[in-house]
Amino acid sequence: MAYKMKSNVEGLLAGNSPIIKKDLGPNVHGETHNDGTIYINNRLSPVQQKIAVSHEKVHKHQIDRGDLSYDDNYVYWKGNKYPRKSMKEGAKNLPWEKEAYNKQKKK
Repeated sequence: MAYKMKSNVEGLLAGNSPIIKKDLGPNVHGETHNDGTIYINNRLSPVQQKIAVSHEKVHKHQIDRGDLSYDDNYVYWKGNKYPRKSMKEGAKNLPWEKEAYNKQKKK
C-alpha cells in the first residue's frame, strides 16, 4: 500500500530556492542562507509563517542583488563588515533588518 509522505518544503521561489519548514528553536522565525534557501520555524502559526516568509524573501533579494552575505563570524552589508558575536541577530536597528521589517507583510 502506498501513501503520500508529507513534505516540509513549502514551495519554490524565483531561482528554485525552496522554503523549508523546520524547528529553528525559540525566538527564531526564519533564516535565509547564502544559497537562497529559506527556513521557516514550523512552530509558528500560519499567519506568523506567512509574515516570516515575506521577511525572509527580502533577505533573499538582498543576497541576490549583492548587498547581503554572511559567514560564521561576520555579516557583510553593502561593503561593511559586522561581527556576529557583538550583535543581536534579527535586531530591527540593523540596516538589512530595517529594510526587511519595512517591506514584510504585516498579516
